[in-house]
Amino acid sequence: QGTKSQHCASHLQDMAVGKNKRLTKGGKKGGKKKAGDPFLKKEWYDIKAPSVFSVRQCGKTLVTRTQGTKIASEQLKGRVLELNLADLNNDEDQAYKKVRLCIEEVQGRNCLTDFHGLTLTRDKLNSLVRKWHTMIEAHVDVKTTDGYVVRLFVIAFTKRRQDQVKTNCYAQTAQIRKIRKKMVEIMTKEAGTVQLRELVKKLIPESIGKEIEKQTQGIFPLKDVLIRKVKLIKKPKFDITKLMELHGDGDGDAGVEMLRPEAEEAMNTLSADIKAADDDE
Repeated sequence: QGTKSQHCASHLQDMAVGKNKRLTKGGKKGGKKKAGDPFLKKEWYDIKAPSVFSVRQCGKTLVTRTQGTKIASEQLKGRVLELNLADLNNDEDQAYKKVRLCIEEVQGRNCLTDFHGLTLTRDKLNSLVRKWHTMIEAHVDVKTTDGYVVRLFVIAFTKRRQDQVKTNCYAQTAQIRKIRKKMVEIMTKEAGTVQLRELVKKLIPESIGKEIEKQTQGIFPLKDVLIRKVKLIKKPKFDITKLMELHGDGDGDAGVEMLRPEAEEAMNTLSADIKAADDDE
């Protein structure tokens, strides 16, 4: 029996050795890859914001060069960028809003984007919340006329009267329900009757919030009525002509009017030549 167990042990040992041998023989599969700098294979693309915003050239993005079936423009499409509205509109007063843009199309070195959402910054939201006030929130899904489904979230706070003695200003639940119903109604009306780009134009100056504030005054006076967040839930089928319209390349995009009058010397060279020719005659 002793010899039998010894024989088994030696047999196991042989097996183990045989197994290991096979591993050590080939070495690492494919050899060690030379570690190159990944950034050498990358290219920069410019990001173009829609014509709703005043700053069109809003940033750059990085992508690996086209190689084989991995096409750079396909890698870029669908990227979502978050930008501050203050940078997009050159207006510091709008710094508490962040806009999300989604790359829809790549033309040459330019990435054309479309609106993808909007949020308030964390510090702005936190600065609004107070003790002794009621916070009222509502949300609704609306379909715009051009087929986008957007989810709007609104936030509002009760407001103290000027000559109020009582420390708190809480609204009753019935009032809150009425206000919420009104909010949903106004948001549906404001967003459901326009295209997405018109909706973005309404969101920037906060006109929906002002409308809610105005219409709920009779139920309970509110303050800081803001669209807290806008999410794009569903997009229609991609349409390049719509996107080109949105970017207004040559479509009624005549540029901003100059704020200062043009200098006399900066007259059109052609008209200057004609004038000179007339003088010579």
